[in-house]
Amino acid sequence: MDPLDLSTFGYAVVLCITLLFLYTKLKKPSSGSGGKAPPVAAGAWPIIGHLPLLGGPKAPHEALGDLEEKYGPAYMIRIGVHPALVVNSSEVAKEIFTVNDMYVSSRSEFAAAEHLGYNYAMFGFSPYGQYWREMRKITMLEVLSNHRIDQLKKVFVSEIEGSMKLLYKTWAQKKDGSGKVLVEMKKHFSDLTLNVIMRTVAGKRYSVVAEEDQKEVLRYRKALRDFFHLTGMFVLGDAVPFLRWLDIGGYEKRMKITAKELDEISGGWLDDHRKGGRWDENKKEKDFMDVMNSVLKGASLAGYDADTINKATSLNMILAGSDTTTVTLIWGLSLMLNKPHILKKAQEELDTHIGKDRFVNETDIGKLVYIQAIVKETLRLYPPAPLSAPRELSETCSIGGYDIPKGTRLIINLHKIQRDPKKWPEPSEFKPERFLTTHKDVDVRGQHFELMPFGSGRRSCPGTSFALHMLFLTMSNFLHAFDFSTPSNGLIDLTGTVGLTNIKSTPLEALVSPRLAPELYN
Repeated sequence: MDPLDLSTFGYAVVLCITLLFLYTKLKKPSSGSGGKAPPVAAGAWPIIGHLPLLGGPKAPHEALGDLEEKYGPAYMIRIGVHPALVVNSSEVAKEIFTVNDMYVSSRSEFAAAEHLGYNYAMFGFSPYGQYWREMRKITMLEVLSNHRIDQLKKVFVSEIEGSMKLLYKTWAQKKDGSGKVLVEMKKHFSDLTLNVIMRTVAGKRYSVVAEEDQKEVLRYRKALRDFFHLTGMFVLGDAVPFLRWLDIGGYEKRMKITAKELDEISGGWLDDHRKGGRWDENKKEKDFMDVMNSVLKGASLAGYDADTINKATSLNMILAGSDTTTVTLIWGLSLMLNKPHILKKAQEELDTHIGKDRFVNETDIGKLVYIQAIVKETLRLYPPAPLSAPRELSETCSIGGYDIPKGTRLIINLHKIQRDPKKWPEPSEFKPERFLTTHKDVDVRGQHFELMPFGSGRRSCPGTSFALHMLFLTMSNFLHAFDFSTPSNGLIDLTGTVGLTNIKSTPLEALVSPRLAPELYN
């Protein structure tokens, strides 16, 4: 770029910033109906607001949680030019989801939803309205209903048993003199979960041998990793729309490239269904794409054609399903490895109810109350998304005694709420027993506002039952089939990443050995 171009670019940036600064200074925020305004956290910068706080050394959910002591359970921050209400209290969350849920059910506009979400056709990103209601209805009744989950049991069982047999094979080939093998379990759980989701969505699995299939696997994995990464990436243009055209960091350009790649891949899945005659109405085992095709029957909805809706919703399922389940399995095993007596107690429950001559099946889950408690406690301490996906008020509402103006963004701090010492004694301790005693009636499905890892209200996760079934069955089978310990009896690092999903930042290396008879793994 020549000096003249640089000078012109610099002037443009300065002009944009100056105009936006004047805009934010001169524009008076509305207090709705003239009622009490919420407290506003200090430290906002011109133009960028509280972004330095969210990008500081602490994870955003921790930084926002720390401000509760000074500003109370609900307070305002500014994300660039956008006002946002932060909620750190289960009482305020209950008011939101029981009194104002209809008015807090829309999504904010952001670059990832536009580029990666098929211009908001991915219904997890869609604004509240007719299209979102139709897609949620289709998903809940046709794809994620209890009836459909029952039909998917064969997929769950075959993939979990296949994964355990693969782990056993690794042990048999590489065990050391002590009869154990060191395995990186993050990758193992990730592969298992992806295979389950892919078989459920597209009738594919990605543990394959053929070279041509491996190329597709590598291509898809890279595109999916980029999808996960870019969806959780902060884009300055989302916070400061006036500067979006600059595409600072080049994230929108990367989103467009990834979106094109994923569209080609998912379009190939649709073509495979068509060419193979897989959209047979009489087919017994239908995957998600089969069901969506049967429901849509080629019709358009809200301006999106049937193929776009199918591809967008399929990718939505993969994004939500694989990430959530993998993350919880990793945190659960990590927590148990640091508390071996809890792991031992879980295995004792399994030995009592299952014995050692078979694997766990779905009819056993109801008897495994301690393992259910372990899953709940893991979700309490490490909700997959520690901050709820931002919502946006479609009307002015009274929340927590404050008038919150229309257009305000809403952030529920699940991490803070689920570690509230007033609700959870010793809130940072891993104690599954609490769900068998003091909190035995508390569930994770969004009806108890001190524990809502899957959200609550209209925009709660539609795949909650699917995720829980997968979590219970996977965790109980792996604990039953294998012994796990840490190298040199050290503690597992519990540091998480800073992003949309709270992923363990370091590998999960564990020593593994089988607990059951060899013929079961063969």
